[in-house]
Amino acid sequence: MVPESSWFDQEVRIEGRLMERIRAFDMFCGAGGASLGAREGGATIVGGVDLWKPAIESFKLNFPEANVFHKDLRELTPEEVLAKTGPIDLLISSPECTHHTCARGAKPRSEESRDTAFQVIRYASVMKPRWITLENVVHMKPWARYDELKEELARLNYKVHEQIIDSSHFGVAQRRRRLFMIAELNGQPQKVEPLNPTYLNVWDILAPEGTYKMSPLRTERRAKDTLKRAERAIAEVGEHKAFLIVYYGSDGAGGWQKMEEPLRTITTVDRFAYVRPTPDGHMMRMLQPDELRRAMGFPASYIFPDVTRRDRVKLMGNAVCSPVMESIVSSLYAQLRKEKSRAA
Repeated sequence: MVPESSWFDQEVRIEGRLMERIRAFDMFCGAGGASLGAREGGATIVGGVDLWKPAIESFKLNFPEANVFHKDLRELTPEEVLAKTGPIDLLISSPECTHHTCARGAKPRSEESRDTAFQVIRYASVMKPRWITLENVVHMKPWARYDELKEELARLNYKVHEQIIDSSHFGVAQRRRRLFMIAELNGQPQKVEPLNPTYLNVWDILAPEGTYKMSPLRTERRAKDTLKRAERAIAEVGEHKAFLIVYYGSDGAGGWQKMEEPLRTITTVDRFAYVRPTPDGHMMRMLQPDELRRAMGFPASYIFPDVTRRDRVKLMGNAVCSPVMESIVSSLYAQLRKEKSRAA
């Protein structure tokens, strides 16, 4: 049964006080990281849409009460969504980012892919949610249509707060910098502060030694570039300390990192290898999906579908770190508390 047409129809106890529960719809739901964070922050997830089957399977497993649409959101209409979900207070969105990021190098960009951000405008103009969150790579800001996107939000009477958030400042063991646009109809959104500013590093996500098999680093079959990255790391940290290398691809920091730092950004492909010294020489293995899930902020209770390793890694790389979204939704509730206090 579709809920009655009101912004809020449930209550949640926040800091000992009963508050109206925010109803959220996730436009690019993926594995559900953003929705998980919103739910942890007190919201009710009433629906989600994604075109990729493994993402939909993951979302259904973890949000069984939500209305899930396995469809291209460009073909889905907001009216169809509202008919199933009822009114929406918070529209969560993480549009296609691959064609904004510098990780593509010299590969051609797809403007059609980048234009999926404007689907947020199409949905918002019909749903009229009080809040919108839009998450993307930092490299979205130089996009030629970025200002146009903000102008469209303003045309719909939204005021926008832009903030670049590093998940490692929010209790996540990953240095993942993302642009967040938070838009609101009733006022100016405020800067988001972390609920849990605990500093975590690679050691905090690593499985106990012996959990996974390791192989010798130095073999004839190992790529020369891989060995060069490892040698650079050993020259810096010494022969007797563990480290990570960027096994596939490259980065702008020498292709390796210390264990005492948060993991660098997880992508949609296998990227990081763990290297440690032993009496028989340095041994190596790839970071495993369960370690990546911890680095994304997913709790052990979160369920992932039985898919290939490649798809599990892709599910992680496409996700939003849930503690960040939890902090965002908590900031919305803080605003509601202030409104209640002023009205009292």
